[in-house]
Amino acid sequence: MGRRIAAGGRRLQRPFRRIAADLLGLAPALIVAAGVFLIAAGLFNYLQPAEVQPTPSALIAAPSASGPVLTIVPSGSVSPSGSAHTAAALATRIVIPALNIDLPIVNSPQNERFPLCNAAEYFTLGKVFGYPGLPQATYLYAHARTGMFLPLLTASQRNDGPSMVGLTVEVYTADDQRHFYEITQVIRRVPPVSKSLDRPLGAKTDELWLQTSEGPHESSTKLQVLAMPFGVLAADHAAAHPTAQGNVCPDAPRCTAANQGGCRR
Repeated sequence: MGRRIAAGGRRLQRPFRRIAADLLGLAPALIVAAGVFLIAAGLFNYLQPAEVQPTPSALIAAPSASGPVLTIVPSGSVSPSGSAHTAAALATRIVIPALNIDLPIVNSPQNERFPLCNAAEYFTLGKVFGYPGLPQATYLYAHARTGMFLPLLTASQRNDGPSMVGLTVEVYTADDQRHFYEITQVIRRVPPVSKSLDRPLGAKTDELWLQTSEGPHESSTKLQVLAMPFGVLAADHAAAHPTAQGNVCPDAPRCTAANQGGCRR
């Protein structure tokens, strides 16, 4: 399934420095732009970077005086250990501070012909992937364009992406929680076949998978990035509910049926 890069050791200093800064209310709001990406037959294609369009981003509010309590998630745990909040909730926003990625997460439109711009989307194939905190994989995809998942692709092309291993990924959920993941593996040159999803579909613990594409064609190989959980914090309601919900891409194909999604009318 292509070359895999495993973490040579858990590099936790950056994730915990990030959390420590947030607990002190020092984390700045990230305002990022967006670009574009294509899905076909359940897999994704890379497109050339599009003109950058600003995307609104909810501000991260300072913590309360008492401060949020960090719940440490042991590797391989079924749910956040010691957390009183274990119910599943839809992911609403993804932030990768080191790569300047900050996107709302949306469900794919019905009968999607072309993915939305300015958003990451939930992916399903045969069965629904899990939500953060569940003993399943959460699988997200986005266009490989400026402001979206293009930084993942660019980083992966430098010596197969070891610089990404150890980076923190933050996933906000609709129940005002902020799930922290650490990138542990960069998987390049993934064949565009359904079998390439066997591993995330078979996940038995909380995992986060991100995907974009490595070339301009439907047959191009894909990039997968795996991240594992290490903590949960309470999140400000506004931060967990971004107003931006993506939009139909300006260069999306025109709709050919009334019930199609992601295409231009």
